[in-house]
Amino acid sequence: MLLWLFQQLGQDIRAFNVFNYLTLRAVLATLTALTISFIVGPAVIRKLTALKIGQSVRSDGPQTHLVKAGTPTMGGALILVSVAVTTLLWADLSNDYVWVALLTLLGFGVIGWVDDWRKVVEKNSRGLPSRWKYFWQSVIGLAVAAYLWQTASLPAHTELIIPFLKHATLALPAAAFIALTYFVIVGASNAVNLTDGLDGLAILPTVMVAGALAIFAYVAGNAVFSKYLGVPFVPGAGELAIFCAAMAGAGLAFLWFNAYPAEVFMGDVGALALGAALGVVAVIVRQEIILFIMCGVFVAETLSVMVQVASFKLTGKRVFRMAPIHHHYELKGWKENQVVVRFWIISMMLVLIGLSSLKLR
Repeated sequence: MLLWLFQQLGQDIRAFNVFNYLTLRAVLATLTALTISFIVGPAVIRKLTALKIGQSVRSDGPQTHLVKAGTPTMGGALILVSVAVTTLLWADLSNDYVWVALLTLLGFGVIGWVDDWRKVVEKNSRGLPSRWKYFWQSVIGLAVAAYLWQTASLPAHTELIIPFLKHATLALPAAAFIALTYFVIVGASNAVNLTDGLDGLAILPTVMVAGALAIFAYVAGNAVFSKYLGVPFVPGAGELAIFCAAMAGAGLAFLWFNAYPAEVFMGDVGALALGAALGVVAVIVRQEIILFIMCGVFVAETLSVMVQVASFKLTGKRVFRMAPIHHHYELKGWKENQVVVRFWIISMMLVLIGLSSLKLR
């Protein structure tokens, strides 16, 4: 909206043409999302507290978590509102990729909202039954995958890029592309959700990955930079830098309230949506494998749950003291802050490795 306004003004006043630059709009998007979240955040927390929308805590978890019972949840809605408003203000709304990313974010946010609402009403950590959660996630994931395949007009739109190897690509048929896109979007969504179990644990890695994807989007959407760095040129993908910048800004502001001891929890409404958003951006800019690397903490959390469940069903024994793995380290004696900060450090290292693929080929 603001971009359109400044473009109209730029026809008469040349100074306004500066807002056509993606880099400036990305910075402004970050600051806008930060500002919205900082202003609205305290009011949202007070409202959630007044409505008694508090987190229920598993009785079989670490005993230190029992004090978290009643802390306002569903705070992820604040992130979604900030990202949506900021994207509408600063992105080019004629760009299809912007709408795909934004609708994916909001669609998964609705699923998370229903899940959180049931937890609050029923006072039960189970929330929305898993089969229904996965069903609606699958509906959105497959719809996005099918749309991206149908609208693909260049080989670069559907090729799988092998990082760290020059000109290493794998042409994907329709079934493979749709399956890969589905698993990236739905997998990333659930991985972030599983990680969101400690104060600030999920949100900062999400911010770092979003920031890195903003760089990948900018490069992929620029014909000169993409050719120089050997990255697939995806016309229009650069606008996703605005979307990613908005996620980074909103996430940083949310961390202000979510840092230990948390004033509010993100809930499934935020975790499911942010994970899906990271996944769809990675698919559009053709960096699925890089996303897997940068989201290493999320992947480890997910694998720990899968290994734990498989081991218990097959042998009756548990590999970890508790899954996801962050609870395992808590039960080993690590303090909550230690687990969170150490996982942040690992995430930062993995994001830097992912970014290095831009040059190391």
